[in-house]
Amino acid sequence: MSIFIVIVLIIMIIGAIAAAKTKNILSAIIIFMVYTMMMSILWQQLNAPDLAITEVSVGTGITSILFLVTYRKIKVVKK
Repeated sequence: MSIFIVIVLIIMIIGAIAAAKTKNILSAIIIFMVYTMMMSILWQQLNAPDLAITEVSVGTGITSILFLVTYRKIKVVKK
């Protein structure tokens, strides 16, 4: 396993933990976007370009846009 793939996996693990632990919803959405980009890079490195393109378009693109639109529509209750 190359060192680049290991670095991408470590970033993904940190991103997953950070997205789960953060209190700010917008920060969690941005961390999720970074996570899905790292996932698409990982798919590309594993010689699966079709999955990489799908991950970028669906994971980073459509899902993140839906999260951001939903975030704008809801009222965030601050404690």
